[in-house]
Amino acid sequence: MEYAWKVTGLKKTNDGTVVQTYWTKTGTDANGNIGTFSGATPFSGDPAAEGYIAFESLTEADVIGWIQSVVVGDYEEHVNKQIQKQIDQNTVTEADMPWAVSTAE
Repeated sequence: MEYAWKVTGLKKTNDGTVVQTYWTKTGTDANGNIGTFSGATPFSGDPAAEGYIAFESLTEADVIGWIQSVVVGDYEEHVNKQIQKQIDQNTVTEADMPWAVSTAE
């Protein structure tokens, strides 16, 4: 399974501190089947904290790094299971016509 993360939205305070992120994690299996999980992760950024990045200097990679630092352990396992469940439910396969006579009899 290959995973891709995307930030889909941000909320910030007047001073530019990010306080809410919206994101998706998409999984693609070896057959090209895709499942997506959408999440929201709050943050309580502190402009005085070491490593603080001003809003105008943020990159998507910065924000994804923040999200990935929260989506760990059981939470990440839950996200990945939901992606797999979606793939399992939406997988398209070739099918015999329901009216065709089976030759296995």
